[in-house]
Amino acid sequence: MPRKPSENVSRRNEPIVERIRELKADHPFWGYRRVWAHLNFIDGYTVNEKRALRLMQVHGLTVKPDTKLKAKRTSDKPKPRPVMPNQWWGIDMTKVLLDQIGWVYIVIVLDWYTKKVVGYQAGLRSKSSDWLVALDMAVNQQFPDGARDKGLNLMSDNGCQPTSISFMKACSTLGVHQAFTSYANPKGNADTERFMRTMKEECLWLTEWTSYNDLVKDLENWIGYYNGQYLHSALGYKPPRQFENEFHQSHNTLLVAA
Repeated sequence: MPRKPSENVSRRNEPIVERIRELKADHPFWGYRRVWAHLNFIDGYTVNEKRALRLMQVHGLTVKPDTKLKAKRTSDKPKPRPVMPNQWWGIDMTKVLLDQIGWVYIVIVLDWYTKKVVGYQAGLRSKSSDWLVALDMAVNQQFPDGARDKGLNLMSDNGCQPTSISFMKACSTLGVHQAFTSYANPKGNADTERFMRTMKEECLWLTEWTSYNDLVKDLENWIGYYNGQYLHSALGYKPPRQFENEFHQSHNTLLVAA
């Protein structure tokens, strides 16, 4: 535990600590790195990572470790690593329980390179048709002229939806190459699963909805926020849409120069 600071230092830290408390109230699962990024890149404070960690430790604002978590941290099989947008997408599903309504199943399509949500669907049934709605949204948004022969790969688990005849036939028609995680490779779709955790911590676990329409509206708003404003650590604390735009601008500049 860091030593107790002097009164003068404590007074200088008061506005920063108060802002950290506000951020943790809205985002209880944020660790010190994400808090630090928001303080610097959004709020305009000049705070280094060590200071942010120290303040959070002193005031009991760090995330408590989950001692029950025993997930395998290494894998013998490497997963694909994209080098550009729209090369590897991941698709996965989670669910949230609504009182008097039941389960709502949320399907997400994530671009692994930009971390951008390119398609999604929230439905009352766990059907392959819902997965197709999310995939269609992604293809229409990212490939307005069609995805055939564009080198697009889609990673999923071996569930009944992505392995259904209708889904596989649709992927073939769209020109999307399917890939499936193996049972010995728990991190095969790790990028998508990590986003699912973020969505739960930042959106799904913070609200108790009683209306399906309200959930869908809030989910749409949150995905818009995530794509446009969420500071993603894997992107150098840039939002996914900005990271994607910068890639295309840089690529177009190189093409013109060539």
